[in-house]
Amino acid sequence: MNLNVIGFVESCYIDKFATPRQPGLVPSSQAFIRLKPEFQPQDSLQGLEEFSHLWVIFLFHKNSVGSRFHAKVHPPRLGQEKVGVFSTRSPHRANPLGLSLVKIDSITNEGVWVSGIDLIEGTPVVDLKPYLQYAESIPEAKSGWAQSPPTKVFAVQITCHEKLAKWKLQRPNIEALIRETLCFDPRPEVYKGFEGEESPYRQNHAMRLFEGDLQFRYPSPQIVEIFDIHFKNDEFQE
Repeated sequence: MNLNVIGFVESCYIDKFATPRQPGLVPSSQAFIRLKPEFQPQDSLQGLEEFSHLWVIFLFHKNSVGSRFHAKVHPPRLGQEKVGVFSTRSPHRANPLGLSLVKIDSITNEGVWVSGIDLIEGTPVVDLKPYLQYAESIPEAKSGWAQSPPTKVFAVQITCHEKLAKWKLQRPNIEALIRETLCFDPRPEVYKGFEGEESPYRQNHAMRLFEGDLQFRYPSPQIVEIFDIHFKNDEFQE
């Protein structure tokens, strides 16, 4: 079976690291799903403006090529406990297909602006489907080991005030995006538990949002501090 890629995601999240693990966790996150011209977005998107949310079916294009199938995986929320891959939303699956429910912000002749995303820059999209509340909302549904939502475990402190202020002139919502993203602690398990230590290898981390490279660390078990921002665009340089 051959799948047609209908378009690509232009996301605020440039890399996998720190991208939310589920849609809807970071309401301020935003992306543009740009459809290929041959799929006639000006016509194929007609009527979608009457819906509030959208299912995005996409490819996990950053998965390792040729990686073998693992029947059990380690979900981040379960620490070292393994469960069957089909009881998780792990990107490492028999087929690298993902499914995200996102909010529709606006529609253009070239694609769809969406928010509350868990999609990275360049993600190939293979289909879009409107969310139907009467068919897909099940309040009494069980969610197994993921019954409760992730907790916001860190208070976010930003100490590079001048650089953030300059960034906000171009992107007014960037501070909310930073705080909503980092409060969930995006680190892999191997880097956790070293808060407050001197070692920069274990303490200092970086993530990319739009044109900014954020440098952050964990001075205590309750705080994540953004201490510097590097910009790739000249208009943000000092």
